[in-house]
Amino acid sequence: MGKHLVLAGAGHAHMVTLQKISELRQHGHEVTVIAPSPVHYYSGMGPGMLGTTYTPEQMSFNSRETVERNGGRFLQDSVSRIDAVARKLHLRSGGVVDYDVLSCNCGSSVAHSFSSSAECQVYGVKPIENLLVARDALCAAGTQKMLTIGIIGGGPSSAELAGNILQLVEYKKMVFPRIIIFCRTDFMGRFSSRVQQACYRYLTDAGVDIRQDDPVVSVDGSTVTTQRGSTESVDVLFEAQGIKPSSLFADSGLEVGPDGGLTVNTYLQAIEHPEIFGGGDCIYFSEHPLDKVGVFAVRQNPVLYHNLIASLEGKRLTPFLPGGDYLLIFNLGRRYGVLQKKQLFLKGRLAFVIKDFIDRRFMKKFQ
Repeated sequence: MGKHLVLAGAGHAHMVTLQKISELRQHGHEVTVIAPSPVHYYSGMGPGMLGTTYTPEQMSFNSRETVERNGGRFLQDSVSRIDAVARKLHLRSGGVVDYDVLSCNCGSSVAHSFSSSAECQVYGVKPIENLLVARDALCAAGTQKMLTIGIIGGGPSSAELAGNILQLVEYKKMVFPRIIIFCRTDFMGRFSSRVQQACYRYLTDAGVDIRQDDPVVSVDGSTVTTQRGSTESVDVLFEAQGIKPSSLFADSGLEVGPDGGLTVNTYLQAIEHPEIFGGGDCIYFSEHPLDKVGVFAVRQNPVLYHNLIASLEGKRLTPFLPGGDYLLIFNLGRRYGVLQKKQLFLKGRLAFVIKDFIDRRFMKKFQ
């Protein structure tokens, strides 16, 4: 007798499962996918969309169409609470969905500490759709006057945002803006010295003001105040710091890791509830913490699909092996990239070309 598989989220870790819904249906199982939007954007190409390298269509998956074409049911909604004992999902719309096996790929968000005002528009870098809204707003305002753009956070999201804003400015012939990156500690501090120096030098040479060890403590209207007491008046502010998993799991009383992600074992399976699985940024891998990068979600795809069908049919599960070092590539706009894997290090056009090829190949495979 077939069972009911529910996928909460249509993100990167669910790509293989979404494409194989028809196979699950052939095994007699029902599949429901719950996602807040019928379209899912690939985060790795988000900064490139801001800089106009990619159109929204080039970096998005039509989740609804994929699900329904393969015989599944798509609900445009989101899960507000998991009742793991009763195996029920409570939705924000008020609906309730029963499941036999559940897989969660709910993604992550950034710390959103400040709100927009009449003087300053504030954008979080997630969801990725925010960058499309921000792009249109920058184009509308930036052709009329010089904007001051603040970016909160000293990691790769900030570096890629700043570089692609510079590309947008050139492409749209905007008035050259002031761009300020406010870092809590060192800029790109968790990466090698070569990566740090390459990103720092490229952006500062292009006119970006990078302020290290000077985090933002308050925003009042358009006035940004930092820990050192300095103030800046900004027109646009991006929040690009503090990636965190959905609070869904903690709110549902499930075991979570230090970052709030659903704690899963080596099979990507919830510790206390073996019928619940997860992948991507929303999980805490108990074997050892994983960086919040898309490569791990992509690597989890085949294992997650295998374990979901195995759980539905009472078969043996397969462990997820994260693999060795992964390739780091940052798109700093204007077809300039920074790449590192182990001892291999590249900066410049070739690094961007490699990233562009990998990203477009990934999209072609799953679109």
